[in-house]
Amino acid sequence: MQRERVSENVYWFQSEIYAQVTAGVITGPQWAVVIDTLALPEETLEMRSFIENSLNIPVRYIINTHHHADHAWGNCFFPGATILSHARCRQEILERGSSALETARKQNPIFKQIKIVPPHLVFDQGEISIRVGKKNLILFPTPGHSSDGISVLIEEDRILFAGDAFLPLPYFVDGDLEVLNTVTKQIGKMGLENIVQGHGDVILRGEIDEAVKENVSYLGALRKAVKSAAKKKNPQEALALIDIESCGKSRVYLGGLAEELHRRNVRYLYRQVLKEEAEIAQEREEE
Repeated sequence: MQRERVSENVYWFQSEIYAQVTAGVITGPQWAVVIDTLALPEETLEMRSFIENSLNIPVRYIINTHHHADHAWGNCFFPGATILSHARCRQEILERGSSALETARKQNPIFKQIKIVPPHLVFDQGEISIRVGKKNLILFPTPGHSSDGISVLIEEDRILFAGDAFLPLPYFVDGDLEVLNTVTKQIGKMGLENIVQGHGDVILRGEIDEAVKENVSYLGALRKAVKSAAKKKNPQEALALIDIESCGKSRVYLGGLAEELHRRNVRYLYRQVLKEEAEIAQEREEE
């Protein structure tokens, strides 16, 4: 696990094992707030040890930016902490968590340590704030990657823990491309010093404009390519030709997982395009 001090009392952690997934902690004089957990128990426990033993402070709150396992399954390793999230995040964890964990345990015994712990406090609109020492943390919805996504702005430092709303490769298979596109543009207008992505490295102030531009460009190029492929005589062949480079991204992102995530984006968007076309055809028939 890598870690870095991003600002005073603000730390970033990144997995060296799984997809460069990230987490964070903000410390005050008496307690700390953790933003997301890491994918594997050993790294989440290492993060907890650093907070409790090196920083010498207990964790009072955990914020889950969304329900996906690599960000939320470590909740169980912080007993006594209050977990906050979007209301949909709690719902998704309760509905999907147990069955997903059962499947994961069959594939890897390391997950036998995991217990599903859903969020305790939730919100479903607007924003909420937590004061941690001199830092004000603002939690607000950033859907698109998933419908339950939230981000956390450290107001004084202009640091955004974006969760998976911002990634080296935009990924929306559990969400919506158009919503993610809007959220990405909004993030670009926030006047940030740093973006802590849900996976990958911290984006510095001088890199933010280009990162936003690249992600918006990727989503636009992908949308155009998939819609074009859907009109072809053999759409599956056309879809297979939509490689990640043609949409402006690199397959080396996220430890080499980017190509597979891109292929999933292509398939998911194609299904959405077919669904939209079917709905339009039905509306015309009804007219």
